[in-house]
Amino acid sequence: MQKQGQVVIDAKSTDAALPLSTPPGGVPTLELAVGGAIRELRQRHKLTIAQVSEQANISRGMLSKIETGQITPGLDSLSRIARALGVSMSMLFRHYDVPDGGAQHVKQGQGMEVVRRGTKSGHSYELLAYDQGPVKLFEPFMISMDEQSETFPIFQHPGTEFIHMVEGSMEYRHGQALYVLEPGDTLTFQGEIAHGPERLLQKPIRFLSIIIYGGSAA
Repeated sequence: MQKQGQVVIDAKSTDAALPLSTPPGGVPTLELAVGGAIRELRQRHKLTIAQVSEQANISRGMLSKIETGQITPGLDSLSRIARALGVSMSMLFRHYDVPDGGAQHVKQGQGMEVVRRGTKSGHSYELLAYDQGPVKLFEPFMISMDEQSETFPIFQHPGTEFIHMVEGSMEYRHGQALYVLEPGDTLTFQGEIAHGPERLLQKPIRFLSIIIYGGSAA
């Protein structure tokens, strides 16, 4: 049964752009606030319900119901969804939980493994910082590519991207230009121009990618 103030989305849908309604009184329920935060973060990265549900190991129908505030998810489900989206659980409760603004220390190899475009192509994305407030200013990733990386999606996004090559070598395309990146090399470019790996020359490959959004939201 639909609760007052909710918008029900078909659980079979892979995505939805319908807004969540606020109940009378102007204060959203916890379910609506958490669901809205999850959907906002997912759509910010142009991810489908299917992609996030697969990474979080929950069904598409359950994720759809969580996003629309129809069910109250358990902490384990929220934890897996948060990790798939590359945020801490507190980010899902940001309307209720004010961050302390302290420094964030991520030990080597302990960044969050998140789903992004390219994950299915054998790319591994380790998010090295998160929870930057309501407007995301930057995203730092350690990206790994191995023998399973066969196809390379083309990326376009707001802001400026900085790449620092750590291991291996590859040909990287930005617009019409091709660059050979080797350990220690860096490449800085506008994210709005189509870009992405063109050819893997020496594997495995690891490189640091920092996307700087400036004053606009990701």
